[in-house]
Amino acid sequence: MKTIKEINEKIRRGEVVVLTAEEVIDFVDKYGFKKSAELVDVVTTATFSPMCSSGIYFNIGHSTPRIKLSGGKITLEGVPCYGGFAAADLFLGAAALPEDDPRNKIYPGEFKYGGGHLIQELVSGKDLLLEAQTYGTDCYPRKQLKTYINIKDLNEAVLFNIRNCYQNYNVAVNTSDKPIYTYMGVLKPNLGNANYCSAGALSPLLNDPYYKTIGIGTKIFLGGGIGYVAWWGTQHNPCVERTSKGIPKFPAGTLALIGDLKNMKANFLVGTSIYGYGVSLTVGAGIPIPILNEEILSYVCVRDEEIFAPVVDYAKDYPQGKSNILGFVNYAQLKSGKIKLGNREIPTGSLSSLKKAREIASLLKEWIKEGKFLLTEAVEFLPSVDSGYKFKPLKERRPKDV
Repeated sequence: MKTIKEINEKIRRGEVVVLTAEEVIDFVDKYGFKKSAELVDVVTTATFSPMCSSGIYFNIGHSTPRIKLSGGKITLEGVPCYGGFAAADLFLGAAALPEDDPRNKIYPGEFKYGGGHLIQELVSGKDLLLEAQTYGTDCYPRKQLKTYINIKDLNEAVLFNIRNCYQNYNVAVNTSDKPIYTYMGVLKPNLGNANYCSAGALSPLLNDPYYKTIGIGTKIFLGGGIGYVAWWGTQHNPCVERTSKGIPKFPAGTLALIGDLKNMKANFLVGTSIYGYGVSLTVGAGIPIPILNEEILSYVCVRDEEIFAPVVDYAKDYPQGKSNILGFVNYAQLKSGKIKLGNREIPTGSLSSLKKAREIASLLKEWIKEGKFLLTEAVEFLPSVDSGYKFKPLKERRPKDV
């Protein structure tokens, strides 16, 4: 057994042994499992994927005379912001879209600009136009505001993502005779392609399937800066069917992440357009896993061929049920560029960048080796398989039932 305190002491002394989740597999093959558990201190994991349930909150400071933004109409570069907190606090969602914006009218169904792009522009230091119309009060008499804002002038600017880092996800296909446009990208008719969105064996929660180390308070790489796991994410659903190695076979756990936007970088927070669907933010996240014992080492040795995901027909009623699951494939097959369903070979494509995930895992590894990044103890574990915590669909009730 090791402790996080002991590992942090090794980081401070420059003696820590850190590997990425891809490197540790070869290391164990070379040195054996038991010896590797003694030698390896930290394994870094990462993902770089579109994560729609992301956003920022920020404080612009008080104008002269003061204006009460809550209750008014507020836009940033034409994209609506939510101001229902207080006089000078705003929230911008990554999936927010401007009304009647010519940037989104070039082609039918093509969304060129929205909240995710604004977040990237704010991080890059661009001046952005903030406009507000509201009602006046005795203490906040001003009714209109039109000004440029810049991230360096904001009091606080915080990335707060309520659902990131999905633990496994669907492989999306389309059995209909026409193309369909989804958050998993454009799906060609008649099983013309299969899209997936995960780094596979490098993905954080697939390396800690029972949340033994990742929990509330875990320090992470987020958007090129430092962040933390704030809570479990929305739609967290750990109680799904799993393989013998504990890997969920369906979308399972999620994380809510938070971090200082002022210390992040635009190349790790990228505004993303999804044709026919909307906009999103592609988020870079890297999570260190301390190797406290042999059990945890066994989890981070997961290989792509051991991770299975459901092939889901998005042409049928959604959300998924047994009728639209066409089978299971593993990530070694997905990353090969094609999967096989029956006698049919289907080309695959990833919405997640494995190259960028590898870059993040390597960066986090270097931060730890150089003593720039210490590990934290989780202050609370996430609901796991024995918690009974399950995601529930909306229970619709007619007005007569209310």
